[in-house]
Amino acid sequence: MKQKITLFFLILNAAMLLNAKSVQRKQDFTANWKFSLTTANLEAEQPAFDDAAWRSLNLPHDWSVESDFSNQNPASPGGGALPGGLGWYRKSFSLDKSYEGKRIYIDFDGVYCRSEVWINGVSVGKRPFGYISFRYDLTQHLKFGEQNVIAVKVDNSKQPNSRWYSGSGIYRNVWLTVTNPVHVDLWGTHVTTSEVSEKSASVNVETTVKNASKSQVKVLVKQVLLSPKNKKAAQNTSEITIKPEQSEKIKLDMIVQQPARWSIEQPNLYTLVTTLYVAGKEVDSYTTNVGLRSFDFDVHKGFFLNGKNVKINGVCNHHDLGALGAAINTRALERQLQILKEMGCNGIRTSHNPPAPELLDHCASRSF
Repeated sequence: MKQKITLFFLILNAAMLLNAKSVQRKQDFTANWKFSLTTANLEAEQPAFDDAAWRSLNLPHDWSVESDFSNQNPASPGGGALPGGLGWYRKSFSLDKSYEGKRIYIDFDGVYCRSEVWINGVSVGKRPFGYISFRYDLTQHLKFGEQNVIAVKVDNSKQPNSRWYSGSGIYRNVWLTVTNPVHVDLWGTHVTTSEVSEKSASVNVETTVKNASKSQVKVLVKQVLLSPKNKKAAQNTSEITIKPEQSEKIKLDMIVQQPARWSIEQPNLYTLVTTLYVAGKEVDSYTTNVGLRSFDFDVHKGFFLNGKNVKINGVCNHHDLGALGAAINTRALERQLQILKEMGCNGIRTSHNPPAPELLDHCASRSF
């Protein structure tokens, strides 16, 4: 009898994993926020807090660049001569019943700095560092079919804290990520190319698969590598068993014949599509851009890309966009890269911290 009950429990949970309505995996979460720059001791994390008088805005946002320059500001001219301070952001939103059974995450590309995030009055985490991207799981604190309130406190009052202009606030994009309980984890694919030549490329993929359900599951992992012309270049599959509320890594290798190699002149990108199946049903699909290229350094001859000696003409570049401030602006970033390219630049040192994801995407694809 015990075995029958256990089997029924596993089947029931598998059905819960598979029957939820499909929704978009990555959703823009930047619109319709409320903002207040204040020194008052607020309780703005509470859902009932009245923010009607607060300013309405869309993210990304840098409050420092909106203020007045002064050499009396604690940041000093070395930090931009602009004030820091303490700011609050709030957003009300609802999720319909089709989201029940999903995992709901909020992803911040960057918040400067010393942030804390609440959902419906519950603190889900603190992040002191201002340049790193991070994620919080909102699932257990959400109300479906009702109003939810997310609140973010950002404290950049301790000045000076940089010898460059940092900006203040939620200055990069914010996303809502919606998955089934079994899914590819955040930044879950790690791709390396151990050998690349004109004839072939060895592609090695390590994928982290998360099982956020209460049951052990067997997952079929299928990976297809699409060429820059969207043709199938290689594929591989394997199965992995994951215990409840655990993550496991799986390694799959592929060989690509006559690869279209990534280079400065021709930034060819392949697309790795990772699809997960449970009990024969697709539960997640995750894409990763991949450049197939080889590089090495020689102590006497310098840097080689795909066997070709390349002179690196690089710059050391901060994350802000000059007079526009630190809030990420795609077109301004493209313009910056265009000017650098016209100067002969082919390399960027992102001083001194992780850059916005948009910069990495543009440099990899040269889409400007």
